Amino acid sequence: MRFNKMKESESLLDVFRRRFLLEIVVFTSGALVMIYEIAGSRILAPYIGTSTYVWTSLIGVILASLSVGYWIGGKIADQQPELKYLSGVMFLAAAMLSATILLHEFILTMLAVSSLGLEIKSVIAALILFAPASVLFGFVTPYAIKLKMLSIENAGQTVGRLSALSTVGSILGTFTAGFFLLPFVGSLRTLYLIAGLLLLLSILLAPFKLTITNLFVILLFLSAIGANEFYRFALFQTIGLRDFDTQYSRIRVFRSTDKKTNKPITALTIDPLSTQSAIFADSDDLVFDYTKYYHLLRHFKPKFQQTLMIGGAGYSFPKDYLQKYQNAALDVVEIDPQMTEIARHYFRLQDNPRLKIIHQDGRVFLNQSPDEKYDAVLLDAYNSLYSIPFQLTTIEAVRRLDKILKPDGIVILNTISALKGSGSLFLQAEYKTFAHVFPTIYLFKVKLEQPADVPQNVIIVACKSNCPAPTNGADEETVNLLENYYDEPLDLTMPALTDDLAPVEYYNSLAQSASRR
Repeated sequence: MRFNKMKESESLLDVFRRRFLLEIVVFTSGALVMIYEIAGSRILAPYIGTSTYVWTSLIGVILASLSVGYWIGGKIADQQPELKYLSGVMFLAAAMLSATILLHEFILTMLAVSSLGLEIKSVIAALILFAPASVLFGFVTPYAIKLKMLSIENAGQTVGRLSALSTVGSILGTFTAGFFLLPFVGSLRTLYLIAGLLLLLSILLAPFKLTITNLFVILLFLSAIGANEFYRFALFQTIGLRDFDTQYSRIRVFRSTDKKTNKPITALTIDPLSTQSAIFADSDDLVFDYTKYYHLLRHFKPKFQQTLMIGGAGYSFPKDYLQKYQNAALDVVEIDPQMTEIARHYFRLQDNPRLKIIHQDGRVFLNQSPDEKYDAVLLDAYNSLYSIPFQLTTIEAVRRLDKILKPDGIVILNTISALKGSGSLFLQAEYKTFAHVFPTIYLFKVKLEQPADVPQNVIIVACKSNCPAPTNGADEETVNLLENYYDEPLDLTMPALTDDLAPVEYYNSLAQSASRR
């Protein structure tokens, strides 16, 4: 069906198609491609994290794919400018999206356990799961422009109007994805919506014919949704898995068993390689050994009253702090309000007059906090996959830590790093960064038996003034913690981190590779 001048025999549907449908298609396509890109970051997050490597790969691959689509669409439009071909492309795009929904779990699981570097994993994941549909998205605008130019003479005006519609659609799609779809619909179900809209637009562009190919695409779409929903239901039934897309991350809560005690736990994770928080089903005892090292504050700063913790997650340590230190108060800075709600619902977090929760970026809070307010600052903020948010690692952030501490205050920081070899670069850089500001720094190796070149939890204790030696604890728990003091020299070849240059993701990638080895 070609666009010709209006004929008296045209139906209202024909008039609608000729006058408005291509504009609607271009606008909607522009919106869907941005929704697809933003949802894609959440699809990848549980398997390969949310670092800048992941975003760089996703944006780069989608832009490259769109460029290929623009070229192919423009070339074919000059040869066969017919609505049925544009309809077929959008139908095929829905098929590619359905395949992504159906296969993403298998493909991403295989990538997550591979020994490839994070950069390579990110590019491969984006190419396999998001490039095919993105090429087809790119096809739409140049093809629609060609079809529209068959029926009117103002070519420049047509190109400008359709390009503007595509851009406005992209803007709307960006805000819709970030402010509504991800927090309230979820990333995977957003893909259902995109695929469904593509099928609908395809049918509006050209009458639907019940061919084998079309039937296969419809069955693929329905099968992808059915398989994904069944898988989610099965995980819920077996381990109680609940999947949340918040403003800041994709959070999974599930039942598991603690490897050390064989006791049942409820766990929370935002990445494939580690669990951020956990609680025992029958007690509020700390599950993870690294969290116990925050109690070193009673050795290095015995008379503490006011403590700040950056990073709440499941609030396991804040609850333990309030229970053990009845005369002390704790401020917790947690960027994600929904994370706190999850902690209330699944991790037994309750209101306490000595607990103040601030929902804010940790660095912003440091910049705004009054000087000399806290006796101790505890840092346990993570993006995913070993990666501390870079803005909390730099010398500018460490200087702010120094400012908000009282004269004899301390910082206790949880890092995930090796102590030697290529996996230790972040620890080297962070140690040197703290050494520029704090005169005394101690390291504690949480798993004493683990080789030094294998990444693990390494605790940094930094003292604003000369603080007690890491020996002679006053109680048995403290004695046990102090026994893991690491006094071997570090290879401090890495420069200190700054706001201008903090390659945290690069160091993180090397640590992951060291862990795999």
